[in-house]
Amino acid sequence: MSSRAFTVAAAQFPVFSPESWAEVERLVTQWVDDAVAHGAKLLVFPEYGAMSIAHLDAATRSDLHGQIAAMQAHREAWRDLHAQLAARHGALILAGSFPWRLNDGRYVNRAFLCFPDGKIEFQDKCVMTRFEREQWQISAHAPLKVFDTALGKLAINICYDSEFPLLARAACEAGAEILLVPSCTDTLAGYYRVKVGAQARALENQCFVVQSPIVGEAAWSPAVDVNIGAAGVYGPPDRGFPDDGVIAIGPLNEPRWLYAEIDPGRVAEVRENGAVRPFRHWPESAAWPVEPR
Repeated sequence: MSSRAFTVAAAQFPVFSPESWAEVERLVTQWVDDAVAHGAKLLVFPEYGAMSIAHLDAATRSDLHGQIAAMQAHREAWRDLHAQLAARHGALILAGSFPWRLNDGRYVNRAFLCFPDGKIEFQDKCVMTRFEREQWQISAHAPLKVFDTALGKLAINICYDSEFPLLARAACEAGAEILLVPSCTDTLAGYYRVKVGAQARALENQCFVVQSPIVGEAAWSPAVDVNIGAAGVYGPPDRGFPDDGVIAIGPLNEPRWLYAEIDPGRVAEVRENGAVRPFRHWPESAAWPVEPR
């Protein structure tokens, strides 16, 4: 391990049913405190990790569209809670994503990245699932970003985004060494789609990929009623990495942190000296013409 190595914590974060904002604050704070106590410098929470906040408004909690309107009353508090915890602990925290209302009335799926120095950035989901676009009316929103942090350069592919190679490729060409994949899936097949996508992106780009899912059930919620998944930390199956590319993987559907040691310095090394060079050779894959038959 080089001097750039650090511990990452990927949350298998549970959906829950809070009765007050104080309860939300206590739970998130406890999770962050626990991860930091285990030495984590990068904490990753899942897609729609904020949706439990919808339980605070009894009148709208079962209303697919009304709940996200009601949640806007707590959105700055959700963002600022993670920012305060990041500053308090000197950690980099990706907050659970939030259905964020834009000034034009559209909603986007927004994940805030909170820095130790108090800076707050965000990434919006780029490609929406059928449920988001056809039933929930959550909109895609550009651009895709690469964040320069003290731990390395990273990008965020929110759940379904990880299934589209060109997004990760663009981020890695812009310097990303680590891809964060917060996820929310309601079937085992959905979880495996994101997992397979995450592992494929690690292989293609010879980088680290960290997946964090929301888990558990909330019968009251029409959006996150069932949640299936396991956290994972992946790399390319190449020299200096596990043969299967799996650095760490959690047990399915169990609320907990998954910890792993990663070294972003190894990305440049494997891209240069790996047994294969898919990151470098990517342009060759697009150079071949297709001959119709």
